[in-house]
Amino acid sequence: MNTCRVALQNGLWRFPLLALVFLYFSTSTACSSGQCQLLDACSSVTDCGPGLYCGNCPAIGKTQPFCIRGQAPTPTSLVGGGMPFNKYAWLVTHNAFSIVDAQSFTGSQRITFYNQEDSVTNQLRNGVRGLMLDMYDFQNDIWLCHSFKGQCYNFTAFGPAINTLREVEAFLTENPSEIVTIIIEDYVNSTKGLTRVFTDAGLDKYWFPVAKMPKKGEAWPTINNMVQNNYRLLVFTSDSSKEVTEGIAYQWRHMVENESGNPGIQPNSCLNRKESKPLDSRSSSLFLMNYFPTISVENEACKQHSTSLADMVSTCYKSSGNLLPNFLAVNFYMRSDGGGVFDLLDRMNGQSLCGCSSVSSCQAGAPFGSCKPNIVSNSTSAVSGSIGSFSGSVQLTGDTSRLGASKIFLVSCLLIITLPHN
Repeated sequence: MNTCRVALQNGLWRFPLLALVFLYFSTSTACSSGQCQLLDACSSVTDCGPGLYCGNCPAIGKTQPFCIRGQAPTPTSLVGGGMPFNKYAWLVTHNAFSIVDAQSFTGSQRITFYNQEDSVTNQLRNGVRGLMLDMYDFQNDIWLCHSFKGQCYNFTAFGPAINTLREVEAFLTENPSEIVTIIIEDYVNSTKGLTRVFTDAGLDKYWFPVAKMPKKGEAWPTINNMVQNNYRLLVFTSDSSKEVTEGIAYQWRHMVENESGNPGIQPNSCLNRKESKPLDSRSSSLFLMNYFPTISVENEACKQHSTSLADMVSTCYKSSGNLLPNFLAVNFYMRSDGGGVFDLLDRMNGQSLCGCSSVSSCQAGAPFGSCKPNIVSNSTSAVSGSIGSFSGSVQLTGDTSRLGASKIFLVSCLLIITLPHN
């Protein structure tokens, strides 16, 4: 607005083309070369500072590009790992494998909805610590599919699960103090199929034994203890039989979970999904909160990851008897109107770990409630250089809006029957 006023005051309205050139350069050069901060206008991928990317949010009328947060620090880098695992909040990507522009391994055109925009490796580098994966028997192997009725097809298949699991193995090997959780929607019926694929991917060495998991709502081991014992991979399955047959934790024995899809985003309502115990049950010590619509629309995610998401966390906090979620599962995790899921997780961890308004205000080793003053006014403290560097890319890699109307209709018809599932 100030730029437009200057243009008018200088009489550039008489020369429309010159005015446009003036407006372009005056806005695009306001900041550049990595100097732009959160919510600053930007014009290229290199304008925004560390942990930010240049995007927009047309769903709420923000059509011009501005700097949006796209990464999060690991909370242990700020407060240490001396507290139980179930005191921390972690970002989870719903259908982490269902990636826009993902390669087809079947040769068929894929007809399905997408839920993420960058590779699993990049998700982990950007601060994601939980992956929701749908696993199926397919082509004599275990595949990741975004499908329906428990059956994988050429047009719903993404690829062999071992490819994604090897990305996780590489990340854990490169980052010896990090912990990753995998939550499986399980349609694998082959004998020891899951055990085989995790072993072949080299992940068995990081496995948290189900026998050592809390059974009656007790506290989990501390992060430091888990790292010391190399128990850095938590795996949960939706198939209860596999806790006995394969030693894979049955999800709803160890965590409570709210409804997924459209029921999970209804304002002022946070109900447990039918497989889960009530959210206020104290017999499970982990809490998974879903917040994503049944049919994912990429360009709407930025609107969903704003005030409505924060309000839902508050609603679920009350429904669970004043427990904050340990896992927050979303689609298109980088999309927001500014700070998005990353700012929200900072606030959740701050409240839970140190009693502060943000985890960036915590002081390691200080008494609960002893907070550093927040001197940053635009919520960029969580992405400042003072808390470590980032290795992930925050550029968006695709746009599912390219799906034609006829294809969206077909996909809707195919997938609407999966409403009870993740």
